[in-house]
Amino acid sequence: MADPFGAVPGAVIDDAGLQHVGNPLAEQRALAQGAAVAPLGDRRVLVVSGEDRLTWLDSLTSQAVAGLAPGESTELLVLDPQGRVEHAASVVDDGESAWLIVDRADAEPLLAWLRRMRFRLRVDPRDADDEVAVVGGTAAALAAVAPAAPSGIPLVWRDPWPAVSAGGHAYAPNDGHPGLERDWSEAIVPRAEWAALAARAAAGEVALAGLQAADALRVAAWRPRWAREVDERSLPHESDWLRTAVHLSKGCYRGQETVAKVHNLGHPPRRLVALQLDGSDSVLPAPGDEVRIGDDVVGAVTSAALHFEEGPIALAIVRRSTPVDAGLVVATADGELAAAQEAIVPPDAGATAYVPRITRLSRRAAAQRQP
Repeated sequence: MADPFGAVPGAVIDDAGLQHVGNPLAEQRALAQGAAVAPLGDRRVLVVSGEDRLTWLDSLTSQAVAGLAPGESTELLVLDPQGRVEHAASVVDDGESAWLIVDRADAEPLLAWLRRMRFRLRVDPRDADDEVAVVGGTAAALAAVAPAAPSGIPLVWRDPWPAVSAGGHAYAPNDGHPGLERDWSEAIVPRAEWAALAARAAAGEVALAGLQAADALRVAAWRPRWAREVDERSLPHESDWLRTAVHLSKGCYRGQETVAKVHNLGHPPRRLVALQLDGSDSVLPAPGDEVRIGDDVVGAVTSAALHFEEGPIALAIVRRSTPVDAGLVVATADGELAAAQEAIVPPDAGATAYVPRITRLSRRAAAQRQP
């Protein structure tokens, strides 16, 4: 199926969708200011209908969703028995069905797992990719699109990040958190509306931003994502995901014992950091590039972007023991990049961790910290 946004002037399309329309930095600014919307072709929507859907999802996942009100937004994780992240989903319920927005690569594995877990309950998980698509932007900008509303409730998911949801816990400081500056929602739209948005954009009636712009704003907000920050070892604690995706005092679910033990009695073995990168050579690292202190590999980049205000930035997972004041180096295919870190998750992360207020690093301050 051809991507309808290919007809938009300047559009660059790949398998994930619309990457940009000619100027990713300008698109970031427009997206942040509510002057553009982003077709999120790298997302996919699953639907769970049936009377038992919310209590069923509550019993299987990290989030308390049994009492989720129609139109309310949350997110959840599916963990393995050792508490590692297997799947993630953004959730909005319309009173009759729960709609799950997931990263495209996770859709089929998550759907297969949900179907295996139905047992004799009144639930029906299915793929809605042929019916709907996802558009992102500020709440005001999404007024330019008409979300699906099969039960009379507009299907718009409002990102709770970085607020601490009921039952959650924050490891990063709340005061000065960069995510507070990010206004982000995702509208689930009928496929006909998706095509109509592309036609309006091609006619110059609505401004678009690509996936590169949307992801740059996410990275700047320290917002974890399944497609980037999750690997086979990931615990939700490591990326500060307890604040929005985990309810620490709800009933049992798979992986719950590990979640509680790491939070209350220990520390996650790795931690997420934000990196301000040396931009003098216009080089960005790729996910998986090694993060080093001298010759010692201490972690790897998970996401990287060229931000319209902050310049080259990245998120990385590093060993818990990595000193918070250490100057880091990222090994890229084009050479080494100096990197100054901001500790998103502190080394002593846990129920009693002291989380100081962190002053945001300017690009100049980051450069001055490099040896």
